[in-house]
Amino acid sequence: MNPPRYILDANVFIRAHREYYSFDFAPMFWETLAEYAARRLIGTIDKVRAELEPEGDRLWTWFKTDFASAVYSTNDPQVAAAYGEVVRWVAEQKQFFDYAKHEFAREPDAWLIAFAIAKGCTVVTLEKRESQAKRRVPIPNVCEAFGVRYIDTFQLLRELQIRWELP
Repeated sequence: MNPPRYILDANVFIRAHREYYSFDFAPMFWETLAEYAARRLIGTIDKVRAELEPEGDRLWTWFKTDFASAVYSTNDPQVAAAYGEVVRWVAEQKQFFDYAKHEFAREPDAWLIAFAIAKGCTVVTLEKRESQAKRRVPIPNVCEAFGVRYIDTFQLLRELQIRWELP
């Protein structure tokens, strides 16, 4: 299966669901994600799926029925090699506290970036670059170190030229 052009972080789904595109008043957002996932333009990784599953809410129901085909495996030698490089780079950074480095290595974030490196995807996340971060390792900081492009949800919608208009 060819990789998607864009690979989505868990926060793209979670924050949209909880904050600004809830299922009750913005169903078109979720229908659009499913449509673009079916076209293999967007997707996510198995580690993100595992992060969403414990919620067991409306988001999880939608995810397992409408987005399941867009979940890509991290069980790939290229991804594993990139993961090793990402974790090694983070471990060498004196900026971050040790617990932040360990947490990052256990989170889906390191795997998401590794997948993007290995497969040439753009990471979609709502995290921001934090030059002074110490307590956590922001996805954009690592993406920049590896030359991986990253954007937020709204830039994704613009790049895919998605528009919702009232009838």
